[in-house]
Amino acid sequence: MAADLTNGAVRNLVQSEGTSANPGFPASVVQVLRVIKVNGSSNNNQERYRVILSDGQNFVQGMLATQLNHLITSNQIVDHALIRVNDYMNNLVQDRNVIILLAVEVVNSQYGQKIGNPSDIEADPSSKAGAGPGGAQPLYNTTNAAGGQQQNAYVKPEPSGSSGMGMAGGNPYGGGGMNRGGGAGSGGSAPIVRNTTSSGQNIIPIAQLNLYMNRWAIRARVTSKTDIKHWSNARGEGSLFSVELLDSSGTDIRATFFKEGVDKFYNMIETDKVYTFSGGRLKVANMQYNTCKSQCEINFDQNSEIHLDNDTGDIQQQLYDFVKIADLESIERNSYVDVIGVVKVVGDVATIISKKSGNELLKCELTLADDSGAEVSCTIWGERATRAAQEYANQPIIAMRRCRVGDYGGRSLSAGQAISVMPRIPDTQRLQNWWQSGGSTTAARTLTSGGGGGSKRVPTFEERKTISAIKAEHLGMNPDKPDWISFKGRFNFLKKDKEGGAWYPACANSGEPCKNRYKVTQTADGNWHCERCQQVNPTCVRRYIFSATVADDTCTTWASLFNEQAEQLLGVTADDLYRDCFEQNQDEEKYNGTFDLNNFKEYIFTCKVKQEFVNDEARVKTSIHRMFPVDYVEESRKLLEQLAVM
Repeated sequence: MAADLTNGAVRNLVQSEGTSANPGFPASVVQVLRVIKVNGSSNNNQERYRVILSDGQNFVQGMLATQLNHLITSNQIVDHALIRVNDYMNNLVQDRNVIILLAVEVVNSQYGQKIGNPSDIEADPSSKAGAGPGGAQPLYNTTNAAGGQQQNAYVKPEPSGSSGMGMAGGNPYGGGGMNRGGGAGSGGSAPIVRNTTSSGQNIIPIAQLNLYMNRWAIRARVTSKTDIKHWSNARGEGSLFSVELLDSSGTDIRATFFKEGVDKFYNMIETDKVYTFSGGRLKVANMQYNTCKSQCEINFDQNSEIHLDNDTGDIQQQLYDFVKIADLESIERNSYVDVIGVVKVVGDVATIISKKSGNELLKCELTLADDSGAEVSCTIWGERATRAAQEYANQPIIAMRRCRVGDYGGRSLSAGQAISVMPRIPDTQRLQNWWQSGGSTTAARTLTSGGGGGSKRVPTFEERKTISAIKAEHLGMNPDKPDWISFKGRFNFLKKDKEGGAWYPACANSGEPCKNRYKVTQTADGNWHCERCQQVNPTCVRRYIFSATVADDTCTTWASLFNEQAEQLLGVTADDLYRDCFEQNQDEEKYNGTFDLNNFKEYIFTCKVKQEFVNDEARVKTSIHRMFPVDYVEESRKLLEQLAVM
């Protein structure tokens, strides 16, 4: 019955470029009149499936994205089946609309008969994209023709022989001469994907690239794109950025742009779009930093040719080989994995100083969870860290390629550049269903203890240990990396009797490279000199640094406090305390009282434990990186829950 289908669904599909261009598009139920298998191109042996979609009034040609092939092979989508279209793209191929199905649900696979007497939507001029009130004009598929006219880059070939497929090289889908059937009318060839660039170069698979090629062209999707990086050395200075490219053969390759190439192409190239690339220089891939499948890398400059191409859905959005979060414990440190999960928590943006370059790095900690019953902390870097609060709001599902596995606070991840939010793959729908059906309230096992210094989440009961564990578990004894521990304890002594105050004078320069961090010395004329930036300033910025003892019911340990934690404890900046107690008058009583008043306060601590050498003697040093005031109501509730399960 026509009532089973969404009225006007086909017209809505062809009058928009896709769900990305029409966010308000309602998921529509249509009927699959016929499923037609088409072979892959000569460059791609992967099977493709063409479908004819109907709403009982009109029909339109469609193609299934390759990630949906399992719905065909498992006989869930057959002739006359009813499906719900959740995500799609509309491409103009040979001046006809082709609906690329990206995400569908099978409503009824055994409907068994055609609904209504639909007609070809292409016969109605008002149905063209942009003709309807909310339609969008086609953005792509045009090249400059003679006389400045615009023509379709996918030119329909002139008939030649009985096949109707006179294009050189034949139909790349291998479907020449195949009738549409199912009342589809004439002109029933599968969508034609161009085998040459606009300049006439043959497109070859990335897998066939080698160092002996001088003239080559590839057609690929941009799966990731880095920020611009600036470099300077003895040979000069410049800028660069890199992308990863994936083609329909399922092989990806890394490409880097330098100097003028950065200026020309950085703003032009967008992630998840398809381009043709030529004019680059091939080199052997550096496998220490390159994890793409291709054994080659490409360097592009300003003379390279890159053109936006039509996205026909033959290239996957990304290649993934996902690892469950719970399985990360068995993955070796510094391995690379693909992970998909729900962003449970987005931390604050923080800065660290790179040990290698001395530059300041931006970072943000995400807490990811999946249906394996575990969660892990993942660090994202650079400009993406500053956008994290907006990009990952409302707990979206993200898929990440080639995250580096670390043992920072247990198990942790460091993200690369390839991060997709709500990717159009079946795993996304699976995780959404799990999250909405109870996963959001299910307790998860945390693989990263106490945040590793970056997370602002209060460590749970399961993550906490006692102070005695520092010695019992020999924490901090590895000189190559620190250990992390979380525990509940209280201060019982604050070492404040440092000469001149419990602080050090730091550079007044708040910009690069000092950022108010580096120690300065006072000159004879009363100014402050910084060795780092070589500046002399009339003032300095004082930053706390002192030691304290922290105790719980098992043990006591010395711990170092730095400026952020000390300000949280004392409630006053070092500059203000110096001004009140030393600069205006010598008020030692007020200075001591500020510390004494805040002694014996209880917190939940996250500490770094690391071995250091002092006068050639190895010592284990504990530093406080996070302090969380104890919420006694919540703490009591958790204690009762723990007692109930004992």
